Amino acid sequence: MPGVTPVALGTPERTAAELLAVLRRLKGTLDPGLEVSATQAAELAHQHGAGLLAVVEHPDADPALLMAGVVPVDRPTDPGELGFHLDGPAIREVTRGETATGYPVVIVERIPATGSGTQLQVVVTDPDHPRIAVFTLHSPTGRGWLDVVGIAGRFVSGVVFADVNDPGTHSASARRPGGTSGRSARR
Repeated sequence: MPGVTPVALGTPERTAAELLAVLRRLKGTLDPGLEVSATQAAELAHQHGAGLLAVVEHPDADPALLMAGVVPVDRPTDPGELGFHLDGPAIREVTRGETATGYPVVIVERIPATGSGTQLQVVVTDPDHPRIAVFTLHSPTGRGWLDVVGIAGRFVSGVVFADVNDPGTHSASARRPGGTSGRSARR
């Protein structure tokens, strides 16, 4: 998808090197902070078993990092129940909606504990299977935040879970194309 550059998840060192190359290409600088960011993101992706690490870019924004993974849960998750548990002083807003592929979604805007940048977490639930997909978008600077959120939102909105019994097919919960935007379902 234009604006989303995936990074290969090899060893943490190789992932960090590839991520650093993408960030330097976008930022056009030898900023030592980029190396620290790339290393930390690669380590987090490996530590949490991420299935995706990508850079989200927009001409009017600083690049943001997108990390995602599918997480098994004890039972199919009710998005209303999930949203109820997502609350606290670090959360600016919780929004519920549906992806373009028909999955329930909870979107949480957070203020990172470090106080740097902006973070958005998107949890897409599979109502037919006990799993969720968790996407975390982080911008270290927050410059152009709404622009990178829009690109990441279009990317996440197209998520389709593969059927657990046949990885070559899609889950029955991948309903119709369409759906509502997360903004139309505020709490």
